[in-house]
Amino acid sequence: MKLFLFLLTAFVALTAIVCGALLMSYPDGSLFSMSTLLLKGTPFSNFFVPGFILCIVVGGTNLVAVFLNMQTHPQRYNWSIGGAVMLIGWVVVQMLLISVLHWLQFVYLGIGGMMLLLSWQLKGKWAV
Repeated sequence: MKLFLFLLTAFVALTAIVCGALLMSYPDGSLFSMSTLLLKGTPFSNFFVPGFILCIVVGGTNLVAVFLNMQTHPQRYNWSIGGAVMLIGWVVVQMLLISVLHWLQFVYLGIGGMMLLLSWQLKGKWAV
């Protein structure tokens, strides 16, 4: 379970940091074939700020969790829970704001849910 949690957290950290950085580099969304029309009705005119949030908040939280899990730090599962909550929050807010559903949103919701359950179990707060 520890290895699986580590791999999920590392995957989320890597993809969030890389995709967030790419959204900041190409704020018009062209690299991902996304139109800024997706952002109509949101407070954003381009993808720079969402990319920044994805990179720093979601990716950063999960990156800290990765390093703490590597060191078996006592707070590692709390950070993993935090990373899972950030990921789930990111996807839910994204779904609500842009009103467009994509299969990857459900994949990442599932990953976030798995991370949350694994972290909670490994923390010892829930026993099967």
